[in-house]
Amino acid sequence: MKLITEVASQAGIDEQHLELYGKYKSKLSPSLWEDMKNKPDGKLVLVTAVNPTPAGEGKTLTTIGLAQALNAAGVKTVAALREPSLGPCLGMKGGATGGGKSQIVPADEINLHFTGDIHAVTSAHNLLSAMIDNHIFQGNKLGLDPQRIVWKRVMDMNDRSLRNVVTGLGDGNGVVRESGFQITTASEIMAVLCLCDNLSDLKKRLNRILIGYDQEGQPVTAEQIGAVEAMTALLKEAVKPNLVQTLEGTPVIVHGGPFANIAHGCSSVIGTRYALKLGDVVVTEAGFGADLGAEKFMDIKCRQAGLTPSAAVLVVTVKSLKYNGGVPKNELQTENRTALRSGLSNLERHVENLGKFGVPVLVAINHFEGDSPEEINDVVEACRRLNVPAAISKVWAEGSAGGQELASELKKLLDHSDTEHFTPLYENDLDISSKITKIVHEIYRGAEVNFSPAAKRSLAVIERLGLNDLQVCMAKTPYSFSDQPRLLGAPGGFTIGIRDITLSLGAGFAVVITGNIVTMPGLPAKPAAEALWMDEDGEIHGLV
Repeated sequence: MKLITEVASQAGIDEQHLELYGKYKSKLSPSLWEDMKNKPDGKLVLVTAVNPTPAGEGKTLTTIGLAQALNAAGVKTVAALREPSLGPCLGMKGGATGGGKSQIVPADEINLHFTGDIHAVTSAHNLLSAMIDNHIFQGNKLGLDPQRIVWKRVMDMNDRSLRNVVTGLGDGNGVVRESGFQITTASEIMAVLCLCDNLSDLKKRLNRILIGYDQEGQPVTAEQIGAVEAMTALLKEAVKPNLVQTLEGTPVIVHGGPFANIAHGCSSVIGTRYALKLGDVVVTEAGFGADLGAEKFMDIKCRQAGLTPSAAVLVVTVKSLKYNGGVPKNELQTENRTALRSGLSNLERHVENLGKFGVPVLVAINHFEGDSPEEINDVVEACRRLNVPAAISKVWAEGSAGGQELASELKKLLDHSDTEHFTPLYENDLDISSKITKIVHEIYRGAEVNFSPAAKRSLAVIERLGLNDLQVCMAKTPYSFSDQPRLLGAPGGFTIGIRDITLSLGAGFAVVITGNIVTMPGLPAKPAAEALWMDEDGEIHGLV
């Protein structure tokens, strides 16, 4: 690894703007923004993917490898990524810093505690939770209805036993009421951190957070509880983006970590804006498949921040297509062109959907050992029929050298891209129900939307409070276009069930909970934590 001061210098960042966290990590000071805010922006490229499968698609890997390849080709490039959450790192997915020769480093520190941003979000969230319960205990001057408090607690770990809890046990322990925990990445404060413009905007958004309703049915906010100044103090350092590097020394801004299946799934607006001033091209990612992460990137992040993406890179693997074509996980290594051709419908659907945002698409075929030339050619031919360019990516095995074909195709696309054609999927003046229906019809290709009684009550509250201008953040399984994880490929004609709708007024969106999605994941039968170990020299192993 290079010293982070050297990486910063190569990116055009003077050392006075660094707030060092050791030798290889740094916060970027707000003074840097003041120094470069009038510079022109680079071009913004989103990396997204087909629906995820157990074999893995390599979206973060591709983002890192593509940024390295562009730099190697002489294009000044900065990557912008999310921070890993401890929940999936120690649960099902393992580390989230790329792999092979396309990683961000120091990987173990980034995957575990990094610079403490996620811990700060957890602390700020739970401070508000504690102050709500204390307010009720101390006399409840605001008249909060204990049965209509919507603010839960959070922790950055998968723990299904905390999804539903009873807090307070009377006799001096607080009011007895039902509550629960979410994972920190689903916290509205994480969304606020990632969507705010600066510390001042962060505070304004925190003030608007809905914590519940009073006995008259009127909304009560964090501002009324008196928690916001202390919450802002806890988040003072977390709002500053973090600078790290790839294995090849490419600068990477890592900041914020919302999941895309239960939150909006994009790294911070602040980090992205810094990157756009530092690079001629910025490669960023949005979580899970394009039906979740890319849709929210376009409809929420770009709309709120006034960003205009120049291109989208859609990551696909031969294995993912075979899986969507019906091949079980343990048979994905075996050539099966029939299943692959069936699974191509998933790729085709995502390409069509991205086109609805007016953004040109490049397909990145993330190469795995064992992919047959015939299978690769089937994917290339399918892209040719769709009239979208495709390139084979070997960045895991070869780093920047394995991404030159991908970088070359992207450069061609960027040379002819026109951001004037970018448009979100829906207009803000639509009501919430219509926004949901439009996403279901045009992105998921469902036929009907079934609102539960609870969801209908939430829609009535939104109407009563005049909140139809909120964006929509769909909480849905990432594994299917539908709300049914096992409905693979490119299904259509199904019904999406809306279980409830919650309001994230600070973030500026309504969270729409579909199917059986939960905001606190559980650990798998064999958690990744079991493979983690540390040697006598303090070196951490098994975080993959």
